Amino acid sequence: MKAYMQQPISDNRRKEERMTKPYLSIQGIRKTFGKFVALTSIDIDIQKNEFICLLGPSGCGKTTLLRILAGLEQPTGGKILVNDRDITTLPPAKRNFGMMFQSYALFPNLTAGQNIAYGLQAKKMSKKEVDAKVREVLALIDLEHIRDKYPSQLSGGQQQRVALARAIALSPDFLLLDEPLSALDAKVRLKLRRELRSLHEKIGITTIMVTHDQDEALTMADRIVVMNNAEIVQVGTPQEIYEKPNSPFVADFVGAINFLEESVVSGSALGQDRLFAIRPENINLMEPPADYSLRAVVSDMEFRGSFYRVTMQLINQQKGLHPQLVTIDLPVSQTHRLGLRRDKQVAFELPLENLISFDQAAVAKKTGSD
Repeated sequence: MKAYMQQPISDNRRKEERMTKPYLSIQGIRKTFGKFVALTSIDIDIQKNEFICLLGPSGCGKTTLLRILAGLEQPTGGKILVNDRDITTLPPAKRNFGMMFQSYALFPNLTAGQNIAYGLQAKKMSKKEVDAKVREVLALIDLEHIRDKYPSQLSGGQQQRVALARAIALSPDFLLLDEPLSALDAKVRLKLRRELRSLHEKIGITTIMVTHDQDEALTMADRIVVMNNAEIVQVGTPQEIYEKPNSPFVADFVGAINFLEESVVSGSALGQDRLFAIRPENINLMEPPADYSLRAVVSDMEFRGSFYRVTMQLINQQKGLHPQLVTIDLPVSQTHRLGLRRDKQVAFELPLENLISFDQAAVAKKTGSD
């Protein structure tokens, strides 16, 4: 029986694995429902033990892609390879994967232990092997004490962990997660986010998770696949996606962003016909102001716990332009020290090294689908 208590996967091992040919290869996958195009030529190569997040707005096609990987939908075109084996037309029962749904999908009339054992018994494993595996996965998620409890006796977080234990009990080749944390309250969601990532490190399983939550993707994924309008718009590490978005849509969807009028970013050397953007945390307030400072008036202050998100309206803009609003994130201590309040005038700078720029032709694609 496969043991799950493995050593954590080192960064060097991950790099070595990514230099080899892909473990899971999604090649030109298309899906249409009548005239509706759900997926347009999706290509992704995923390495063994990678944690991939499919991130995008509702209706972008990410759940359809997950269902195709599970065999619950057949693609209109393209193919899926696992270790060079074509599984495109295989039924779900012939694909060795585990799946966890948003709704948990636990059998209400079975205990936690019986829920986990259900799939093992269907594999004709002996009672001794089933009992050993149930104990193993319950220990892995630190829930040995709830083995004999029914789902109705468990908290939402416990139910989700039992569903996860059931998914990994069969030693799947890959794990598919469909918005697994979205039904939980904020605190439990944060806790399970860390536990799920930690468990992934322990067992070393290739994981593909659908989410529309940018924080989940940024904190959990090895790589993020950003989708919009039935296609992939960018693939990269969380840091690459956040710091180097390749389009206004990605910049706007992943984290807060300021899009700036060309006149606000001084200097033609920065290029013409460009749209500039900057993250709120990368803007510097200047006290005292310098000759090159931009001037603004505080129009709103939003307390976010550890920081304030301050909205400012630029002054001294060229006539005829729409008022330019800029948001900046400031530590609470700095906000209090500067005595910031609505209608107070401030000076700030836009560090050139933190500016992101896009070709103006991309501006039309800034808004995503719902």
